[in-house]
Amino acid sequence: MIFARPVGRQAAARKYDLLTAMGAFALSNGKAPQRLVLRLMTLITARYNWARDELAVGQREIARLWDCDERTVKREMAKLRGMGWLEVRRQGARGRVTEYALGIGRILEDTKGRWEAVGPDFALRMGEAPAPDVVPLPVRGDVPAPDVSTGTEWALAQAILHAEDAATYGAWLRHLSRRERAGGRLVLAAPSRFHAAYVETHLKGRVLAACQSVDGDVADIVVVS
Repeated sequence: MIFARPVGRQAAARKYDLLTAMGAFALSNGKAPQRLVLRLMTLITARYNWARDELAVGQREIARLWDCDERTVKREMAKLRGMGWLEVRRQGARGRVTEYALGIGRILEDTKGRWEAVGPDFALRMGEAPAPDVVPLPVRGDVPAPDVSTGTEWALAQAILHAEDAATYGAWLRHLSRRERAGGRLVLAAPSRFHAAYVETHLKGRVLAACQSVDGDVADIVVVS
């Protein structure tokens, strides 16, 4: 599938179509996915900068908009990143908020099954390839996305790692299981000593960063066999 960002001519119509697809998708799912998508839709309509294709809002502001605490914001944003519906453009540091972009290609791919429910004209319009600003949809490969239903910091971090690099996730990180959590120390279990050593040597920094993005209390990662 190819798609155009909602800018330029007919931008307003494209924005409404995108939000309609998201709403139809949400209504076909359970309460938790509905609330997650509704939160994203509200954030988009309130604060998304379409001209710059950018969302730059602090967690405190998002928490106020969503009527929840900042920990919930962190977890929900991690889920959206794991789904590929939000992509990190610039990681926040030294007082700067993290800048995101919408993963429009992934949103369209995930909502495609509900286009006909909106109407045949909508499905036809959404399926047409626009001429300007065309961007190819990246392919994630055959590695399935992790189950985030448990809501643990490791499940959410796995979703982020899968979205960032499905190949590496599939080869090394999806085989790690959460063994225990003691304060800021998270212990992950690998299927073999070699596997644990490889992750500790080559991927620990990436794993720690993903865990800290969903739970700032994680201070260290230990991988055991």
